[in-house]
Amino acid sequence: MKNNKLWFKAKMYGWGWYPVSWQGWAVTLLYVTPIVQFAMLSEKYANSPGDFFASFTLPFIIDTIFLLIICYAKGERPHWRWGGK
Repeated sequence: MKNNKLWFKAKMYGWGWYPVSWQGWAVTLLYVTPIVQFAMLSEKYANSPGDFFASFTLPFIIDTIFLLIICYAKGERPHWRWGGK
């Protein structure tokens, strides 16, 4: 049995998604938690704003790429919208 339930729906205004199921919210939480933790850890050991930026950028990009892959796989196809469908 194939489950086609969407985890993310396309936004009504702009481009992107928002979570609509518990799975979508769990993925969103799993996206935000490591970013916040890594930001706090990077800030603690950074000697300058440049050090923080350099140590935080790669994990942020990798985490965001994984989120986008999941959103494409489990969500509606995004496109720019300004109101109704």
